[in-house]
Amino acid sequence: MFADREDAGRRLADLLDGRDETADLVLAIPRGGLPVGREVADRLRAPLDVVVATKVGAPDNPELAVGAVAGDGSAWWNEDLLSYLDVGDDYLDREREREVEAVREKVSLYRGGDPLPDVVEKRVVVVDDGVATGATARACLRQVVAGGAERVVLAVPVGPPHTLSELEAECDAVVAVESPEAFGAVGAFYRDFAQVSDEEAASYLRDGAGAEP
Repeated sequence: MFADREDAGRRLADLLDGRDETADLVLAIPRGGLPVGREVADRLRAPLDVVVATKVGAPDNPELAVGAVAGDGSAWWNEDLLSYLDVGDDYLDREREREVEAVREKVSLYRGGDPLPDVVEKRVVVVDDGVATGATARACLRQVVAGGAERVVLAVPVGPPHTLSELEAECDAVVAVESPEAFGAVGAFYRDFAQVSDEEAASYLRDGAGAEP
């Protein structure tokens, strides 16, 4: 159990430090990943930036992610889940178009320009406050890998073992503080899991210990 996202970030930073992980860049997934990412970036003395994606929810159940749209406009779909739920192409096309606009707004808010900073030949740690289905994390990791990063590590405080195992195929390493078999929701592992506003999230991008001058 984590006290809050900052506590989770410190414990995640301890774990990364203990594994001798190094980073040229830490990319947090907004919004909840930024408080965690700030702690990790400061410990690793690396600049903090963002990588953006938004999840696409199932029809009649928006909390169940059937895919995600990345900051570059690409999409990842959970084909097995789509087949099981019998989700049609019309729904996916409509939701993708809507989420592309949402993700562009996020990119504009947090970066003001390109959807991804320069990651070519860099060691990148991607951070979120946890994963459940892993849809958003998967879309973000694919952006970073496609961007030419030398090494990509996903670091999260908590996630279910099967999701973490699946995400290992998307990057060089997955690091998690906790991976309980009994997993309901990310927020259940935090005493304080209050929603992070865009303004608060953006504040974590200001100068930190590893920020570039």
